[in-house]
Amino acid sequence: MHKGSDDRPIGVFDSGIGGLTVAQEITRLLPNEQLVYFGDTARVPYGTKSKESVIRFSKDNVNVLLKHNVKIIVVACNTSTSWALNVLRKEYKIPIIGVIEPGSRRAVEMSRKQRIGVIATPSTINSGKYTQTILKISPSAVVVAKPCPLFVPLVEEGWLDHKVTEHVAAEYLSSIKDQDVDTLILGCTHYPLLKPVLQKVMGKHVTLVDSATETAREVKKLLEAQGLLRVSKHPPRHEFLVSDEPEHFRIVAKRFLGHDLPHVRRVDHV
Repeated sequence: MHKGSDDRPIGVFDSGIGGLTVAQEITRLLPNEQLVYFGDTARVPYGTKSKESVIRFSKDNVNVLLKHNVKIIVVACNTSTSWALNVLRKEYKIPIIGVIEPGSRRAVEMSRKQRIGVIATPSTINSGKYTQTILKISPSAVVVAKPCPLFVPLVEEGWLDHKVTEHVAAEYLSSIKDQDVDTLILGCTHYPLLKPVLQKVMGKHVTLVDSATETAREVKKLLEAQGLLRVSKHPPRHEFLVSDEPEHFRIVAKRFLGHDLPHVRRVDHV
């Protein structure tokens, strides 16, 4: 191993499948890096669970990834980032990155009027973490947050450009549009797949901020700064782990990624 390099994989976890949007962005930005992805599919969704449960599940997920000797952990779940990130950073020595800070920072940079909308699961919205983070960066910002619980099942059903999805989006987003936002954070890792519909409903003048892209940039920055980039010339081999039956994950993953995942294994939390 070169000095200032680290060939161990990047660990990514999510409550299920949505975090694949983050994993995909990381592999696009860092094509030489290896990933171990863990989807806690036995306990999905996290968006309706209590804070205590989300923290407990998130610790279990970190422990699964640590068994695979990862060098950094990405919490590719907005709900886990909302409730568990600070706890995980206190309890584990490994660098841990969440999805809320990178997306919030980008939204503040992109917003001309500092009027920012946030859509996410009820749990993420109820945590208030996006609003807190945005106001910390830009105290004068106006933040309009809206839970959109139906988006996740619509994405998993593959109804990305269905009339029903457009109607649901129009219903959810009308109150945000009324507040004259110019930037909208997609605060759930499933939502990037709905970008065309969301853009159509919001209008061309509204900038959509995808936390997945911003999180991948953050990972790259951290690995470069700490000398942790992989330098091996062997092609990277990614591992995909789930806590329940792999078949459903494989089917939905194909919708997310546009290709099959050859290696999906079931593992236990303990």
